[in-house]
Amino acid sequence: MQRLMTSASPKPEKFLRRVQQSDLFMDRISGLAAGHVRMVLATSKVIRDPVDTDARLLSHHPSIVAMWHGQFLCMPLIKPKTMPVSNMVAKHADGEMIGRTLLHFDMGLIRGAGAGESGKDRGGAGALRAALKALKGGTTVAMTTDIPPGPARVAGLGIVTIARMSGRPILPTAVATGRFLTLPTWSRMTINLPFTRLAMVVGDPIHVPRDADEAEMEHYRQLVEDAMNAATVRAYELAGGNVIRTLPDEKRPPRKSGFLLSVYRGATWAARPAAMTILKRRAARGKEVPERLGERLGIASAPRPEGALAWFHAASVGETNSVLALMDELKRRNPTLNLLLTTITATSAKIAKERLPEGAIHQFVPLDNPAFCKRFVEHWHPDLGLFVESEIWPNLIVEASDAGVPLALVNGRMSQRSTQRWRRLSSLSQPVFSRFDLVLTQNRRIAKRLKSLGARKIVVTGNLKYDAPPPPVDARALDDLRGAIGERPMFLAASTHPGEDEIVLRAAEMLRAAVPSLLTVIAPRHPERGGDVAALAEARGDTVARRSAGDAIADTTHIYVADTIGELGLFYTLAEAAFIGGSLVEHGGQNPIEAIKLGAAILSGPHTFNFTETYETLGRFEGFRLVHDADGIAAAARQIFEHAEAAAHMKRNAAAAIATLGGALEKTLEALAPWLPASAPGEAAPQPELLPHDAP
Repeated sequence: MQRLMTSASPKPEKFLRRVQQSDLFMDRISGLAAGHVRMVLATSKVIRDPVDTDARLLSHHPSIVAMWHGQFLCMPLIKPKTMPVSNMVAKHADGEMIGRTLLHFDMGLIRGAGAGESGKDRGGAGALRAALKALKGGTTVAMTTDIPPGPARVAGLGIVTIARMSGRPILPTAVATGRFLTLPTWSRMTINLPFTRLAMVVGDPIHVPRDADEAEMEHYRQLVEDAMNAATVRAYELAGGNVIRTLPDEKRPPRKSGFLLSVYRGATWAARPAAMTILKRRAARGKEVPERLGERLGIASAPRPEGALAWFHAASVGETNSVLALMDELKRRNPTLNLLLTTITATSAKIAKERLPEGAIHQFVPLDNPAFCKRFVEHWHPDLGLFVESEIWPNLIVEASDAGVPLALVNGRMSQRSTQRWRRLSSLSQPVFSRFDLVLTQNRRIAKRLKSLGARKIVVTGNLKYDAPPPPVDARALDDLRGAIGERPMFLAASTHPGEDEIVLRAAEMLRAAVPSLLTVIAPRHPERGGDVAALAEARGDTVARRSAGDAIADTTHIYVADTIGELGLFYTLAEAAFIGGSLVEHGGQNPIEAIKLGAAILSGPHTFNFTETYETLGRFEGFRLVHDADGIAAAARQIFEHAEAAAHMKRNAAAAIATLGGALEKTLEALAPWLPASAPGEAAPQPELLPHDAP
């Protein structure tokens, strides 16, 4: 009986939706909204710019009245009583509610809207035809300029197209009140409140030539956007309201400081005297280049070249490899542009020396101390700073931003675990991430994570590693290694983490029962663990050789520990099967792209949350084998060794999967174009901000 009653009762969500979409509900709410707008007018002091807004609107009638999304609640009040107006509203429940509200102010409706980034058909073509017909018939058309779901405050081409085809002018308008509420929507929907000042602004008309080409259309689109921003700022100035509260996140000026950021900056400043001691100890362990320790203190070892300078910062080998193709292409397209790359590790410095574009400069990044970072920025004075992936150093970012350097995060990456840690430190993360003028992310998941941390202007461009060529492999070292291995089949466990080596060693023992001549290579993610890996293997009775010790590979060698840096490409090239580590433990996996591009068949454990998009795509293409334990590794690797045709098919599938994820390089270049420095020294491209960073 209970089940019968449950199945017969409508779900609360569906019932609520039906109520909200009913005519009775719509009529009641739209009537209340219209009454609220009239109360705002009746209780507020009205200020107009120009003084007679009716005269300006009527003198250009019929026209196209432009407004921003989120700023339209009181727009009906700007309409002259004698001027016929039709409003363009979308075909959805919110649009229906807005439309019924507008009917209370004697305004007509045009149903439909542009598709925007969603790509959905929202009746835009029909709305275009209806708008042109209305203008031709002597009716002004009012419409929002930006398109859902954003970005907000960015004019679309739709309004410019209507102006070109109709020959009628666009009038940028804004209505603001000193008191208001904002809702956390994509457009920061603003609810105007009564008993305040009410400002109405009508800007100068913008005429779009009928023969405007694509470049001219973009010029007029930007002209409309700038005029809309100016009208909005002016309206809030007249009303005495804070326009910054109405801005979407990507348009807001960065948050300058926070409690934890101040604590961090103070603590790192106080630790300055210990810097050289720390660096010397790291140098003794091979983690620093002794003759270049000054660079880690912000003391440059090279002069700043004349002309514009783009500065890239990457952590180590992986990040450097991902951005080298971008640097090459920037240099090819902008031969006079100077390039500076900063990294942390000694290995990345070696790669920079070998692979940077001609004339590019490498420096070690300064320790994240306010004094060292300020010294670095003052010497190099870059025209643009580009941080790669997840290289977030608060002092370096703050000093560069305070010096007026436009900052971008390229190939942005942030795991869910790291996001949660940053969120707990919001008074550190918000003022740091909000200082990036542009954030280019690998996918939409990461974009949402970075937005929650304070990032403002975000564009999803994809992963640059998909477009990067495979890392070059030293030909002599490859020949030597191939000669040492001979005809023996090779299984590689790459980038392993603690807890995985034991599993790999058990799998290797099982594999040797089927493939007696097998050589297993284990490359720990952190080479300093090489001794621990070797000890584990020796405890099992395996014959072990270590690359860092210069041990030769003998015919009796079972396990070869590749505990060096920057040589993984050698082993990917020779391996028939490669297990990608960090995936049998909850680390989140490692990047499989280099292995695929160098021709290895891929095995991975289930914990790949740091590379979700990559592995989801590989899975759809059947481009890798999922394993959970030693038995699974041994069985999958054995299939690869014994069934060459099936292994080749899996490799082709993996390559095809990676190819579908390409295109990030061109998207990144396109997004960076407005920010690239001009050729003159210190002259940066104009920053497309509504307000300057130091706006009150």
